[in-house]
Amino acid sequence: MIFASDNTGPAAPEVMAALMRANEGYQMPYGNDTIMPGVLQKIRDLFDAPEASVHLVATGTAANSLALATLANPWDGVFMHRIAHAEEDECGAPEFYTGGAKMVLVDGADGKMTPEALDRAILATGDKGVHGVQRGPVTITNITEIGTAYSLDEIRALTAVAKSYGLKTHLDGARFANACAALGCTPAEMTWKAGIDAVSFGGTKNGCLGVEAVVFFDPAQAWELELRRKRGAHLFSKHRYLSAQMDAYVTDGLWLRLAQQANARAAELAEGIAALPGARLEAAPAGNMIFAHIPRGAHKRAMAAEAKYYLFPFNASLEGPEEEPIRCRFVCDWSCESETVQRLLGLLRG
Repeated sequence: MIFASDNTGPAAPEVMAALMRANEGYQMPYGNDTIMPGVLQKIRDLFDAPEASVHLVATGTAANSLALATLANPWDGVFMHRIAHAEEDECGAPEFYTGGAKMVLVDGADGKMTPEALDRAILATGDKGVHGVQRGPVTITNITEIGTAYSLDEIRALTAVAKSYGLKTHLDGARFANACAALGCTPAEMTWKAGIDAVSFGGTKNGCLGVEAVVFFDPAQAWELELRRKRGAHLFSKHRYLSAQMDAYVTDGLWLRLAQQANARAAELAEGIAALPGARLEAAPAGNMIFAHIPRGAHKRAMAAEAKYYLFPFNASLEGPEEEPIRCRFVCDWSCESETVQRLLGLLRG
């Protein structure tokens, strides 16, 4: 019963098979393998963006940080929600890779910026001339860090604010597939058709071993991204193993099927949690991640049976009143089965 993270799940068989095929014989290094041209075309087709540049890296932190470094100057502010992934979970990597850009935090309910709050944050930045940071790009996390999703209208509204100031926008899509599956939209509709300039298209959390694609819809910055990837030590020499993963991931809709499976199990789990005595969902989950408040006694039963998930804060104690609710997070990966969800719910119910 592993619900700690979608990073804990196995790789999809299709991805493993592609890696085994890629392991045969010799291939040129650094992205010059024979698989990568097909990956480039498939991602361009997937996003309906024939001129897009595509750059593979092994981690989401690298994808986000290199994309933002390409969009931001060291003296810029990067606008994001107060609990955006780039703020909460990158250990300062965006600041490091941008050469010191400031993260400007924006408020909004359910883990989502509002256009009004973004507008106020932009207005309050860059108004001190040479003495203050300048206005830089906006980054949007979808799925958000509390499991909600920006709708297409919400993304369009945020990118419209950014564009009114001449700013670029980046979509942090570590769980991009889960967001697409939840919204029932195409990758193009959630990105460039909604005003997004660059996206981190995640594979690691959704059935790959470790691969993310940084996609720029304007190829003018492709060479800068290439240089930053190399200088930042994220250009794989044996790149074919990244290419092979991504090729399998975007073939025959695998990326979407895996996300749909994860989302379905999370919806089942969320429905069960909402019915637990003394429990409540923090927000209506859209994808495969759930935040909830559940009585301590239920946590004790589940964890005694070796269920794995996170309590918040991490040092929350299981000692104390059993009826007291403790905040927690559950994440379903693509391989999670309904019987596993029902077993966990049975333990939580007691």
